[in-house]
Amino acid sequence: MSSIFTRIINGEIPCYKIAEDEAFFAFLDINPNSVGHTLCVPKKEVDKILDLDEATYMGLMAFSRKVGLAIENAVDCQRVGITVIGLEVPHVHIHLIPLNGMGDATFQNKVSLTKEEFEATAEKIRTKLK
Repeated sequence: MSSIFTRIINGEIPCYKIAEDEAFFAFLDINPNSVGHTLCVPKKEVDKILDLDEATYMGLMAFSRKVGLAIENAVDCQRVGITVIGLEVPHVHIHLIPLNGMGDATFQNKVSLTKEEFEATAEKIRTKLK
């Protein structure tokens, strides 16, 4: 059975898409730690990041950096934190989290956004992609 992220990539589940290329996909986390919390995933479904082949691993890092720079320019934050945990969904994913304090990185404090706020945030980040 496909992971929830594969279903998002395939358009079976809606998302607030930030970026996409041939190999990678980025979208807003629907249960964000902070406004702009984004997930970057390879389109190829692999459970653990260290199981990625080197080219895909390096490509995911480069793709995530590009998205992270756009977030940094679009969202009011001190920096964008990067974390890989991978226990929630068996599909490699990188969390890009706008940080203003350590509480934003703990996954214990969440923010609630309306559909309109998610859409506006996604659009703001997309306009900063280079």
